[in-house]
Amino acid sequence: MALVAGIDSSTQSCKVVVRDAATGELVRSGRAGHPDGTEVDPQAWWAALTEAVDEAGGLGDVAAVSVGGQQHGIVALDADGEVVRPALLWNDTRSAPQARRLVEERGADWWAATTGSVPVASYTVTKLAWLGEHEPDHAARTAAVALPHDWLTWRLRGTGALEDLVTDRSDASGTGYWSPATGDYLPELVRSVIGHDILLPRVLGHAEQAGTGTGPAHGILLGPGAGDNAAAALGLDARPGDVVLSVGTSGVVSAVTDAPTADATGLVSGFADATGRFLPLACTLNGARVLDATARLVGTDLSGLDRLATQAPTGADGLVLVPYLEGERTPNLPEATGSLHGLTLGTSTPAHLARAAVESIACLLADAVDALVVQGVQARRFVLVGGAAQSLSLRQALADVLDSPLSVPAPGEYVADGAARQAAWVLSGDAEAPHWPSPGTVTVEPGAGGAAVRERYAQARDHVLTRVR
Repeated sequence: MALVAGIDSSTQSCKVVVRDAATGELVRSGRAGHPDGTEVDPQAWWAALTEAVDEAGGLGDVAAVSVGGQQHGIVALDADGEVVRPALLWNDTRSAPQARRLVEERGADWWAATTGSVPVASYTVTKLAWLGEHEPDHAARTAAVALPHDWLTWRLRGTGALEDLVTDRSDASGTGYWSPATGDYLPELVRSVIGHDILLPRVLGHAEQAGTGTGPAHGILLGPGAGDNAAAALGLDARPGDVVLSVGTSGVVSAVTDAPTADATGLVSGFADATGRFLPLACTLNGARVLDATARLVGTDLSGLDRLATQAPTGADGLVLVPYLEGERTPNLPEATGSLHGLTLGTSTPAHLARAAVESIACLLADAVDALVVQGVQARRFVLVGGAAQSLSLRQALADVLDSPLSVPAPGEYVADGAARQAAWVLSGDAEAPHWPSPGTVTVEPGAGGAAVRERYAQARDHVLTRVR
């Protein structure tokens, strides 16, 4: 039995899964935490990786390993391969002014047509621009730039040579200086923001070998790795026509497509996936934390909120929550706040508020689906994952407002699983990734009333849009 390993180096932690390469059966796993903050010494990721590998029983019997990682972050390296400064993560917003300036200089249409996306503060190109403006000494020392998963794969390879830095299409597509449509970097763009030429990781094919590991991966075949969303899509075996809705801290709606997208409004990011296809994606700032906040308001926990939501009727008798508690990105309203509409004596109950909160997240995600559809995405199957996917009321509300059956896979480490599946693909050398079954998937059928819920939500949302804009 050949074994493969997948690593998920996320914002909060590092997870390792070891699976049977042929069947996908989980053999063992490990986990280690990452430090808090939006600026992190990459050595902390390496320490967590080695700890998680040890907890998973090591990789001595593993034939191949791949790394999935948080997108966009910037690891600046000097000519000797040393880290120049702590890495700026995707959720570090200090480069928001640079993002606005870059869009103003070239125009949203140019960015969408050239890179597939209109940059926001999370994108690597904006962080490079911030480095050039605010830390010119560090910028001048920077000889190469890697993303988190690139750096960890490079460390696993252990050569120390900058020329051995590699990445994959999915992570390169989130930098803001690589084109998913052409497969090329834009070195002149990089030069314009940091002031000089730097080495950029070689972009590997989706099942191309990245070399052989050292250290905890000694003698093990390395896969190219992937960005977290693309790795999750691979772990779920998402195909064209599949739309994946992930509800965690934020909400992410993505779809696998055969053709790239280019949305000048900035609502949809035109990323690449981990199979040679594309992964248009819309992200909401608000997600499960809206449910957390509502649960605190009514004095319960998430399971209690779920039970309360089922005690109010579909539509919450007209009570509507617009859940912009942290501003919002879809639509782009960073200064917006949440609001309640239709509050009466009859709807002033914990159950009605719980129902309104659940339906608000469902409608917010449905709006993100609409943004993908406008870009030509064919939505034939919906898949719900993430921590909040265990909410029975949210499952039903989503099926209702989407007016479509909703597939809910068994809980899992989808990013690490996708990385492990990629490792099995690299190991096999086959044209397609191995098929791993997905036991435990539940299908939720839509009920009545979803269209009316969306209509009332749209009225409340549009009222907020008019007021804020």
